[in-house]
Amino acid sequence: MNNNRKKFWKTPMTAYKIMIFLTIILYIQFVYLSLSPTIYGKNMDEFAASRNTVKRTLKATRGTIYDSENNILALNVASYTVIAYLEKSTVYTGDNYVKDIEATAEALANVLGADKETLVKYLQQDKYQVELGLAGKGITELKKEEIEALNLSGIDFTEEQKRYYPNGDFASYVIGYAKENEVKDENGNTIKEIVGELGIEAKYNDLLKGKDGYLEYQQDKYGYKITGTQEIYEEAEDGYNIYLTIDANIQRFIEKEIKEAQGIYTPEWITISVMDAKTGDILGTSSTPSFDPNLRNIINYENPLVSVPFEPGSTMKTYTYMCALENGVYNGDETFLSGNYKVGDDTVNDWNNIGWGEITFDKGFEYSSNVGIANIMEKYLTKKQLKECFKKYGFGEKTEIELSREQAGSIKFNYPIEVVTAAFGQGITTTPIQQLQALTMVANEGYMLKPHIVSKIVNPNTLENYYEREVEKEKIVSTETATKIKDLMYNTVQGTDAGSTGYPYRIEGFDVIGKTGTAEIYNAATGTYLVGENAYIFSFAGMFPYDDPEIIIYAAMKKPSVGKSGGLSSTVKEIMKSIAKYKNMFVEEQKEESLFTYEVKSYLNKKTEIVKKELEENNLDVVIIGTGDRIISQSILPNNKLIKGEKIILLTNSTEYTLPSLKGWSRKEALQLFELLGIKYTINGYGYVVSQNIEVGTVVTKDMNVEIILENKILEEQVQIEDSGKSFMKN
Repeated sequence: MNNNRKKFWKTPMTAYKIMIFLTIILYIQFVYLSLSPTIYGKNMDEFAASRNTVKRTLKATRGTIYDSENNILALNVASYTVIAYLEKSTVYTGDNYVKDIEATAEALANVLGADKETLVKYLQQDKYQVELGLAGKGITELKKEEIEALNLSGIDFTEEQKRYYPNGDFASYVIGYAKENEVKDENGNTIKEIVGELGIEAKYNDLLKGKDGYLEYQQDKYGYKITGTQEIYEEAEDGYNIYLTIDANIQRFIEKEIKEAQGIYTPEWITISVMDAKTGDILGTSSTPSFDPNLRNIINYENPLVSVPFEPGSTMKTYTYMCALENGVYNGDETFLSGNYKVGDDTVNDWNNIGWGEITFDKGFEYSSNVGIANIMEKYLTKKQLKECFKKYGFGEKTEIELSREQAGSIKFNYPIEVVTAAFGQGITTTPIQQLQALTMVANEGYMLKPHIVSKIVNPNTLENYYEREVEKEKIVSTETATKIKDLMYNTVQGTDAGSTGYPYRIEGFDVIGKTGTAEIYNAATGTYLVGENAYIFSFAGMFPYDDPEIIIYAAMKKPSVGKSGGLSSTVKEIMKSIAKYKNMFVEEQKEESLFTYEVKSYLNKKTEIVKKELEENNLDVVIIGTGDRIISQSILPNNKLIKGEKIILLTNSTEYTLPSLKGWSRKEALQLFELLGIKYTINGYGYVVSQNIEVGTVVTKDMNVEIILENKILEEQVQIEDSGKSFMKN
């Protein structure tokens, strides 16, 4: 009996002990979970908070870049992606979901230019929310409004920001570009952000990008904010707005002429810049090859204005003469024998190889005599004096203009022949911005002005000026020296002697002054200079009017294929004439009508015929796309100015569009059309459109790919020097 009882209690006792043991284990675990802040390596407070905490980023808007007249040059624009809610949800969408797939797909297909059946497949997916493929990505505000007007159930949009440059290829190296990149935030997370990579966009990226804000709060499992919990809000700070010194009209004059010259003379490159002589402000600057920052079709990433030093040639004679004057060793009436001059074992020749006999040093400047410079350096100036002068005049040093990647150039020279060649601009390198800065001494009675391309930087959050440029000047040379140099430059352009090298830059009624340059091109691979009729860098450094210069211009062109000096003089003269008309300079002497500019308005929803009539009456080339009676888009944004003959493209509310003839259109104009129509394209070549793969009058479709071929206009144009019939090479 007792044994049986013992056997009976043995099993429950064992179970009881096991239960007690497990209870103790559970209690220990409970204490651990209750009291320990870290469970299995995880902080429980942080883990719990993260499950309920929502932190939404409030994106800052990147700052806008303006020209001197507040025209927009770069801005952020919204693009949208179409999304569709496919399931009914009492929490998220309510009754806002796609109810009729067929009808929704058909309506969207008409607006997006997409295939209906493809859209149906997207809308039939077993998902809560879907996008509609490429056709529904990156749509414009206008297209978004068209879709919203359809009142389709379940259709919504997500918004993205992208950087947009409304003028396309316009002051591109100055503005630069910005694009969306993946970057690390302060917490090490990967995010997408628009980042500047060239020009002003890169130089001032930290100011332009602004500072994102955030909204942080607790939510329940359904996504609703938990009542009574703390909400943390930090407002986004938008990026600063930057105002450039660029005058859009002057920039347009330069762009127009420089692209025309590129098409005619096909040089390796051209660069032309215009400065306000009284402030040092850059009013316009352009070069070829250029690029459209919207497309980033970049061949060369260096800005020729500041980042591409080259041998300047005879424009440097201006500063050698200036140095002689400042050192008190110059006598303009003294004579020398031109033609050639021995410097050690080397011989310096004048550009025409024979010279002009015995001439004065003043005439030597006017004729751009290399032998005159050799005489000055051998008899009157030392190597040390010349180097000190060049450095004092800003060469071999950065100007510190508000542009990235500026180069200092080189003014190194040692041996006697190197000293002489440096004095007339060979064997040393300078940048266009250094040339412009140095010319301010001539324009301002010996005062050198610091160049600027940023006028002001404004904090849009406070409307306060973060930066505002001031006119910075320093007396470098005497008034007498500056006046003498100005007179020499006047005679170079306005003189009528056969040897006056600046004569091709003379404009009737305009008292332009200046100095030409023709520099040989050094080939580093062979250690020699290139040979050939146009194997030079041709340049011009000038200003006007003579009495009190207001405008400074520097232009250079490398290796044009046709024309003496590649027609640089005709290009520069057209720019100077346009500026003079625009600025109402030389009013009494001008016989041509004043330059006409027209300020573009917003034509959205305006009647097509009325807008067309107004624009044509203002001498603009109007291209109407579609047969609609209202305008829904335009190629040129409001407040921008156009000059006589420029093209503006207007898109109407037509049911279909047909492709016009693009023959003779520029690359920029063709791109504006493709952007308006939202069609794909392929562009081959540079210059102007000579052919297109799709016939004129073909109805435009979204899957259309228009291929155009551009070619340069080759004209056999020779610049003639009146009264002399002589080339002005090597001047």
